Amino acid sequence: MATLSQWRQGARPRTLPAAFAPVAAGTGAAVWQLEALHGSVDWSLVIPRALLALAVSFSLQIGVNYANDYSDGIRGTDDDRVGPFRLTGSGAARPATVRRAAIGALALGGLFGLVLIVLAQIWWALIIGAAAIAAAWFYTGGKKPYGYLGLGELFVFVFFGLVAVNGTAYAITGALSWVALSASIAIGLLAVALMLTNNLRDIPTDRIAGKRTLAVRLGDRGTRMLYAATLVVPFVLMVPVMVVQWLAALVLLALPLAIGPVRTVLGGAAGRDLIPVLGATGRLELVYSVLLLIGLLL
Repeated sequence: MATLSQWRQGARPRTLPAAFAPVAAGTGAAVWQLEALHGSVDWSLVIPRALLALAVSFSLQIGVNYANDYSDGIRGTDDDRVGPFRLTGSGAARPATVRRAAIGALALGGLFGLVLIVLAQIWWALIIGAAAIAAAWFYTGGKKPYGYLGLGELFVFVFFGLVAVNGTAYAITGALSWVALSASIAIGLLAVALMLTNNLRDIPTDRIAGKRTLAVRLGDRGTRMLYAATLVVPFVLMVPVMVVQWLAALVLLALPLAIGPVRTVLGGAAGRDLIPVLGATGRLELVYSVLLLIGLLL
């Protein structure tokens, strides 16, 4: 039986910034929009909806991590894993138990999402919510998981970038904005960087297992160059936002956090040497989103 510590490791806490960041960015964009249009903000509306969006995001992130653990484990993809601890692949937990944990987390995310939809009266978002849950499961689950076809980064960009940021902002304001769109592209790229870190490290074992991730398709050098781009471009995307809200320039304070991981990846680090890069990338996304939130709130 897996210990609580092992379940925590299986939830992969280093990936949780990818769940927090889009909600922070979306909330910041929403508050900026409300102040620009109305000159004031109803915090009794903003805070509950932002917290519900955060609950949805965290639940789905943990759910996809457990689902990935389960599906890769039963396929044997994690048999020779060099990355973070996995519950199924290590034998610490029975596959059925990990599967139930994944379904439970995804169902909880769906429940929080339903409450948010009812509160915001955006019934069409039920379709997007169902798609997000399906994307979480079929990343490595099902007969033809899209993560094995090199589409993982695309779906992460869409659901943990475009959908999560714009969805949060829309649930609060009832409208879309170009600031939210810019932030969603930036956050989506940083979320892609997190996945690229994992997939770069796993290129050798994924090739053997027949897992054709984007990293496997691009090759070692191409993946490293793409990783560097996903860390640099988000700062460029905020330049137009700085023009209308100069305090958004606070995100530039996160730029030094990109130097270390980019240098490590471009320097050729491989295997276990890439594990710290995952944490560093997560910290960058977290700090970037918090600074953007502050810059848009002030």
